[in-house]
Amino acid sequence: MLQPSGEFRRSRPKADEMSLFETTAPRPLAEELRPKKLADVIGQDHLLAKDGPIARMVSAKRLSSFVLWGPPGTGKTTIARLVAQEAGVEFVQISAVSAGIADLRKVIEGAKGLRFSSGRQTALFIDELHRFNRTTQDALLPHVEDGTVVLIGATTENPSFSIVAALLSRARVYTLNRLDVAALEDLLLRAEEHAGKPLPLNEEARRALVDMADGDARYLLGLCEELLSLDAAEPLDIAGLAQTVQKRAPVYDKAQEGHYNLLSCFHKSLRGSDVQAALYWAARMIAGGEDPRTLFRRLACAASEDVGMADPQAMPLVVSAWEAFERVGWPEGRLFLAQAVVYVATAPKSNAAYSAFDAALELAQRTGSLPPPMHILNAPTRLMKELGYGRGYRYDHDFPDAYAGQEFFPDELAEESPAFYRPNERGFEREIRKRLDYWQKIRAERGDD
Repeated sequence: MLQPSGEFRRSRPKADEMSLFETTAPRPLAEELRPKKLADVIGQDHLLAKDGPIARMVSAKRLSSFVLWGPPGTGKTTIARLVAQEAGVEFVQISAVSAGIADLRKVIEGAKGLRFSSGRQTALFIDELHRFNRTTQDALLPHVEDGTVVLIGATTENPSFSIVAALLSRARVYTLNRLDVAALEDLLLRAEEHAGKPLPLNEEARRALVDMADGDARYLLGLCEELLSLDAAEPLDIAGLAQTVQKRAPVYDKAQEGHYNLLSCFHKSLRGSDVQAALYWAARMIAGGEDPRTLFRRLACAASEDVGMADPQAMPLVVSAWEAFERVGWPEGRLFLAQAVVYVATAPKSNAAYSAFDAALELAQRTGSLPPPMHILNAPTRLMKELGYGRGYRYDHDFPDAYAGQEFFPDELAEESPAFYRPNERGFEREIRKRLDYWQKIRAERGDD
């Protein structure tokens, strides 16, 4: 068996080490209830049920490298240990938070020696794999590729962004589910069975306890351990529970994928005119510690991209709400944020303006430096006038409706007469469409003489 060095350790202590451990300190409840076999792991049946990909791999005892991706407390470490145990391979664990290339080299050398001496394979479990830099991840590649180690990585961040492509190409990615209410209720029953007594909670407090865990089994068992140690004369209600334990902080990394996921949910809810969902996702981000200015920036984008000219007041309202927030601050600033969210979400929608500009950019890039028509060029000097600059220009205010109907595109595009902006029949754009149709009619009647 590999000897522990630095940050890596064996799958279990020696017998004398275990005896010493058991006599010196009690084990946390989460460790006591750690599943002993894969079939006991809750909430991940899509991977561990008989027809699941991990279960099939273990059953065949042919391990290939994989990465477990999921939120905290969903069983990544437990699954890794049990996969190695049930597949009959050596298990070595390191943490990418504190380990480095030197630690990896020791593990690799030990794995090579074990393979040479006994033919046994080594499963290398790397917790927080995304914390390894590119160089360290690259150092793993040849040893994963030649089978010296089977890599089992664990990460809470999207592997597509946090793990190098070459390593991902050699490992499957399995997504772990956030534990649902049913799975967490099952965990409560296991804790009560282990303790030999029920949790000192009434039904409402019991449901609140599950909500507090926010899908994290390890955190829930920590709460259970605290509650089971109480000498409560009566079951606690929600208020008593709140005084006894703390709610788990929401899982939300403002700098990583959680930030972009929730921001995407927020923007798409605004675009989809679902004001209730937009308020919810805004609240989720604020509860997770997001800077409200981030939400105002997204609201400004949505006010232009998705509301646009269907309601031109959306943009000034968002900007004025933002300015009010900057002057007043939190918590009163939530009033302005809420008003901006509701306005943008319930406003009529049109992306015609920005779609028009995208189309204009495409044409401008494709056609290059076409010269403008001479009649709309300024002629500040006599020479420029003699060259024809400004000749034939019609001053629009000299015409009825202040519209001369003159051509403003380069001659090469005049016949094409591009129509980038096509307003919808929604909100204020309905009026804009009437104007464009009216001007087009006048232009057709007058001609371009």
